[in-house]
Parts: sequence; structure tokens; C-alpha cells
Amino acid sequence: MAEKKSKVAKEKKEQAVVVEVTPTEEKKYVIRGNIFYGKVVSAKANKTITVEREITQYLPKYERYKKSKSKVHAHNPNNLAKEGDLVKIGETRRISKTKSFIVMEIVGKDKQ
Repeated sequence: MAEKKSKVAKEKKEQAVVVEVTPTEEKKYVIRGNIFYGKVVSAKANKTITVEREITQYLPKYERYKKSKSKVHAHNPNNLAKEGDLVKIGETRRISKTKSFIVMEIVGKDKQ
């Protein structure tokens, strides 16, 4: 006899959506990956920022921690984030050759 295979429906997670409103259109970006916090290092390009994030990694062989930095380009809708801001960025679909992150919110200013 043929047994019926039951399909389990995957539960949809709540996905964050960032909306960019322009005078002519409204764009929606679905956040569907990693979410990082970082400091805006450069905001010279139009609607693009460079975010530097600090990564701390434990090395068991040496029983110590290693700090490293990573720079990521992110989409800055309506040019809200400026240099020195602390921002929350989320991964989304590829926006350009180097941009696959978008600014979700501005957390605050850098203390230095």
C-alpha cells in the first residue's frame, strides 16, 4: 500500500521590513539574514555608508581573545546615517555589487 507523506508547513518567521519612500515610488527591503551593529566610518557616497564592526574571537589554543575589524558597505535610505553614528544593519537581497546590507536604525553617536 502506498503511504501518504505528510508535508510539514514551515512556520514563517516575522521578517523585518525597511521601507524607503521617495517622491515617485516606495521600495521595501526584507531583512532575511544576519543583523550587525557597527560604527559608520564613511558616508561620502550617495545613499551608501561604510560600517566598521569589531569582532572578538576566542582562540582555545592560546586561551586568549583576538580582536579583528570588518568593513561592510550598507544602503543608507534617505541619507539618514552620518559619520560617527552607531547603526544596526541587516542583511537583505543584493542591492549593488558591494551592497547587501541596509541600515535598519541609528542606535546613537560614537563616544570618541
